[in-house]
This record gives sequence, C-alpha cells and structure tokens, in this order.
Amino acid sequence: MNNTLTTIILAAGKGTRMQSAKPKVLQTLADKPLLAHVLDTCQSISVDKTIVVYGFGGDQVQQAMTDYSLTWVEQTEQLGTGHAVKVALDELPSTGKSLILYGDVPLVSAETLSRLKQANVQGMSMLTLTVDNPFGLGRIKRDEQGNITAIVEQKDASEQEQAIREINSGIYCVDNALLHQYLPNLSNDNAQQEYYLTDIVKMAVADGIAIAAIEPDYEFEIEGVNNRQQLAQLERKWQAKLVEDLQVQGVQFADPNRVDIRGEVSVGQDVFVDINVVFKGKVSLGNNVTIEAGCMIKDSQVGDNVNIKPYCVFDDAQVAQGATIGPFAHLRPQTVLEKNTRLGNFVEIKKSRIGEGSKVNHLSYVGDAQIGAGVNFGAGAITCNYDGVNKHQTIVGDNAFIGTNTSLVAPVTIGQTATIGAGSVITKNVEDNALAIGRGRQVQKDNYQRPEKKK
Repeated sequence: MNNTLTTIILAAGKGTRMQSAKPKVLQTLADKPLLAHVLDTCQSISVDKTIVVYGFGGDQVQQAMTDYSLTWVEQTEQLGTGHAVKVALDELPSTGKSLILYGDVPLVSAETLSRLKQANVQGMSMLTLTVDNPFGLGRIKRDEQGNITAIVEQKDASEQEQAIREINSGIYCVDNALLHQYLPNLSNDNAQQEYYLTDIVKMAVADGIAIAAIEPDYEFEIEGVNNRQQLAQLERKWQAKLVEDLQVQGVQFADPNRVDIRGEVSVGQDVFVDINVVFKGKVSLGNNVTIEAGCMIKDSQVGDNVNIKPYCVFDDAQVAQGATIGPFAHLRPQTVLEKNTRLGNFVEIKKSRIGEGSKVNHLSYVGDAQIGAGVNFGAGAITCNYDGVNKHQTIVGDNAFIGTNTSLVAPVTIGQTATIGAGSVITKNVEDNALAIGRGRQVQKDNYQRPEKKK
C-alpha cells in the first residue's frame, strides 16, 4: 500500500478585487503571504510532494516562495477548479493520496488536514461545515442514511437545495488513482460553463465509494480571501485565536483586541502585555515579563522579570533577567543585554553587549561595542563607530564612568574603573583607573559686545 501524500495547492487566481499589482496569494495575513501559510502547514504534516498551480503573476509567486521545495504547474486559462487540478495530473503520482488546498484559504490547520487524511478510507474525504448563512456556497446533498450523494453549486441549486446549510469547503483528500480516473472526464455543462472539481464527488458516488466528511474545529479554517474587507476580517479572527492560545498559557492582555502577533510567541508565567503591542518573527518571553503600550518585539529573547516600558522597538535582541528598558528605546540586531541592565529614554543599541548592571539611561547611542559590568554611560554619550567606510569597535571596561555628552571615537578602549569627563571627545585608549578629559578649554571675555546688523 502506498501511503505517500501529495498536496495540490490552487494558486492561479488574480484577485482582481484586491486592487493590487500583487497576485492574491501574495497578500499578507499576520505579516506572511497567504500561500506561505498553506505551505507551512503542509510542511508540518510531512507531505512528500507539493504541487502549486499558478497563473497570474507566476514569476512573482515563484520568486517569493524560493524557500520551499515545490513543483510548479501553470494554468494558462481559468476554467474552474476542476480544470486547475487537472493541469497538475502530469506531475501527480499514480498512487498515494492528495490533499487539494487553496492558496487563498490560508488558515486550515495541520490537525484538520491530518484528520481529513485519516478519514479517507475508501478513496475520498472532504471538509464540510454547517453554517447559518450558506448563500453563495456549494451545498452538500445527503441521502436518507446520511451518505453524501452530491455537491450542488449555488447557481445550479433548486430552492429546496438552497435551504441546505451544510456547505462544501472545496478541500479534499482523494486517492491519486481516482483523480487520474475522474478529472479527464469532467464536463463544463453547467451555469458557469466551468469544470467543477465537485463533480468528482458525483463520480465517486456512482462508483459506490462512501465519501467521508469531517468538520474543522474553527470556521475560519475554510474561509477564503477575495477582497481587502475579507482579508481584514480574517486577520482579526486569526489574531483572536493567537491571543486566546496565549491567554490559555497564562498571559494577561490589557485588551486582547489591541495586540498583533505576526509570528510565534512562546511565554513563561505571569506575562503582561499592554495595548498596541506587536510581536513579529520568533519571540520568547520569560516569567514575570511586563511589556507596556506601543512596543514592537521582533525575533528576540526576553528573560525573567524584564520590564519593557512604552514604545520600545526590539529587533534580534537578547535581554537577560531583571533588565529595565525604555521608554522609547531601540534595540537593533545583535544587541545583548546582560542581567539587571538599564536602558532609558531614547537609547539606541546596535550590535553591542551591555554588561551586567550597566546603565545607559538617556539619549545615547552604543554601536559595535562591548560595555563591561557596572558601567555608567552618561546622557548623550555615543560611540562613533563608523569612519565613513568601515565600522570599528569600542570596548569599555567594568565600572567605568562615561560622562555626559561624550564621544568615544572607535577603535578605542576605556579601561576598568576609568572616568571620562563630560563633553569629552576620546580618540585614544584610556588606562584602568584613569581620568580622561578631551575638550577645548573654556574662554571668557568680559563685557563682550555682540555684533549688530547694519542698518
């Protein structure tokens, strides 16, 4: 018995109602293209082969999905879903099973697809849902014993059939042998003159195949996207699910409706998230972390007992336990903050390590630097790390004191317990325990007469 699993993803639609130069499947939900959501789900269930049927903007779609191992098949004419699957037959193995999915139906879960595959016992299973308002959707017809007999599209449905509330999602798991048998025999004799994929259900019923049906855990799993309004609505439903998952893990949100999760967030206990916080990429939060309003945390690791004050931005940063950051601090890539560090208002750190217990409190920039433990980095002090061509490193020893409004011109090393006078421009290394002052001598002229404009 061949248990290989193929996925056929239909992604040829233009998405005219999106009013965009980008193909519909490249529109983003939670900061990720719709098609990428489907592909990531397929990867999580160990698919053996993935076929993507593309059409409008095919070059853009292929270029955007280079991180995936895919087989691409072009659908040059848009003649219906049945035709879209049919064009993939040359690439479809003759044995095994296939999941038929859609690039604009991004949120079907791995759990649902696994159940759908397991339900395929006699050759075909499908995803259905009972809804309050089925208008516009294909209806599931069943006989008196509850067996599926057909799928009827809205435009072809009688008044009695339109009263049916169980609808077809369009998502199937079908034996490849049946697809090779049925798809060449599809007809476009219908109101839209298209080749309906749903007709394979009628063919399977005629062959005496019992078609299994399962329902997803969440209605949004089968929701497609055709315009900006639907995309926005689906975004909110997905965000609500992501927030709910974190609440189950113990996270407290000031307002669950005012947070966006655009990636993966792992959390410890007693995390608090204030309003208008955005998470991007992979983020991990330790125990007792507080994130105040308006922060953006991207691809970062935050340790226990960290307090992030309002309007901070993290990008590829590592923050150890006990740190206090912000407000209005910016941690750029490759920033490492060790235990109990403190960053204050309008501080920017880039590609630097700040040692345990050190403070960079106000209006400072630290780039390409190694700052030791117990350092006081004064207000307005900066590392001058760029000479116009190359970046250079600044090293500051433990317990050094960097005075207010100091410029450390890299490459330069400040020794342990050294003191730099306020307003200095330091261009040479400073020894341990030394005091360095590098500024112009103050000059005073008494009774100075300011220049006057000529009349």
